[in-house]
Amino acid sequence: MSQATILVVDDELFFRKLYCDLLTEEGYQVEVCETGDDAINRMEQGSFDLVLTDMVMPGRCGLEVLRAAKGLPNPPEVILITGYASLESAIQALKSGARDYLVKPFNPDEMKHQVRTCLEQRHLLNENQQLKGQIQLFQTGQALSSLIDIERIIPQALDALLRFTKATTGCGFLMKQGLQPYLTALHNIDADSAEKLALTLLPAMDEADSFCQPEAELSTALTALGFSPKQLWFLPLGDSDGLKGGLILCDAPENLAGQVPLPDLRFLCEQITLGFDNASRYQDAQELMYTDDLTGLYNHRYMQVALEHEIRRSQRYGLHFSLLFLDLDNFKQINDTHGHLAGSAALQEVGRLLRACVRDVDTLFRYGGDEFAAILVETDGHTAKIVAERIRETLEGHVFLEERKIPSRLTTTAGYATFPSDAVEQEALLELADRAMYVGKKLRNVVRGVAEIPQE
Repeated sequence: MSQATILVVDDELFFRKLYCDLLTEEGYQVEVCETGDDAINRMEQGSFDLVLTDMVMPGRCGLEVLRAAKGLPNPPEVILITGYASLESAIQALKSGARDYLVKPFNPDEMKHQVRTCLEQRHLLNENQQLKGQIQLFQTGQALSSLIDIERIIPQALDALLRFTKATTGCGFLMKQGLQPYLTALHNIDADSAEKLALTLLPAMDEADSFCQPEAELSTALTALGFSPKQLWFLPLGDSDGLKGGLILCDAPENLAGQVPLPDLRFLCEQITLGFDNASRYQDAQELMYTDDLTGLYNHRYMQVALEHEIRRSQRYGLHFSLLFLDLDNFKQINDTHGHLAGSAALQEVGRLLRACVRDVDTLFRYGGDEFAAILVETDGHTAKIVAERIRETLEGHVFLEERKIPSRLTTTAGYATFPSDAVEQEALLELADRAMYVGKKLRNVVRGVAEIPQE
């Protein structure tokens, strides 16, 4: 036990020195860090038996240190130290894999006892590597099955599968509108190659119901993409409605069945599938809150969430996307002339026309009243203008309310901004797209980009 290594993390010098002195007296090897970022970097450089971290710190907090620790190949035990105000969070951390917690102020003997008990348990586990591996797998499975953010579960599940199978390359995706793969996790593979691979495997994944390899008829196409069919494995994720996502391993050992315990592999895949199912149900419930009742498009509230997700995804993978704002011209005349029911019917037609003008991977919103918006993924400014013109021409050429025997015409003014060339922050991107649209409203029935905003 005297050789056990402990990392102490606290932003206050007094507590760092206190913990260090107490633990050094017990014969442990102790290192200290004053921020969560420093601790995470240090954990990645070398292994520790135990991390003793404060819950509340500037920058990355104790919970983030815990998550980072649990993501390491040989994760250390973690004891969280909290004040009374964050006791509930500490208890929640136990469910996420923390070994124990201490509440400030605490008795030094109590801390020594908890550390000693924790390290003794770890020592016993290390004596039986197989048992340790199964417990770690169980903890990983628990963490995955408890996630409810569908975009977080894909990268975490991919990491877990890569570690377990000793593969180093893979990707994960969600199905956008049930038709198009939307990359949410990449590991040692570029986005273009991953997208082509996912598209090639989609038919096979749609028919499969478990972790498996592609059929022989796909070998030629996969080899042409630069992948070895013998090393490719995939896990389809979906439900009775069909495929909703998937994980792909690109370089798993050729004799995978002889390299890993198959019951453990099945258990991990079952936990990933369970977690995905839980997250998918949660997302379905959320979409009811985020959907505009009239048009079926997403609402203004969800646009903030979707923008934040797309910015993170584009930053992670070095992609760009465009935000498009649309404002119907003289829409008030339809309400004034034919009544609000006719106006509502016209807005429903606008929603249907917009869906026909964009791809399944793009996201449409009714921003409010007669204003609409779209997030055009992996779309630069030049392409955004083409899409906006397509929408403008489609609405201009359409005869609205024909079924009601009151044929009417509508046009739209559009403004767009592109991430990251026009703005790298969410609020700035929203403001620029809105300003570009406002510039166009002076003429109406036109498309304007950020470059056409007059310089003040």
